[in-house]
Amino acid sequence: MACRAVRDKRDLVRIIRTPDDAFRLDPSGKANGRGAYVCATAECWKQAIKRKSLTRALKREIPPEILAELEQGFLATLEKT
Repeated sequence: MACRAVRDKRDLVRIIRTPDDAFRLDPSGKANGRGAYVCATAECWKQAIKRKSLTRALKREIPPEILAELEQGFLATLEKT
């Protein structure tokens, strides 16, 4: 989403906005809700935040505290791989 590179789905991390307007990471890639994919790199995450790509893709403003939680989870996901 941020760098617009075409990659395999397994090389991306999905962030979703659930039907009840909660935001979370979706490691399975199958959770119900509006999703946005970000490359599994810290650089792409930073670009997505800077350009507000996540906000546009999920069609909602993401509160700063939720964004911080998502970032921690995203970075934790990167460490596992």
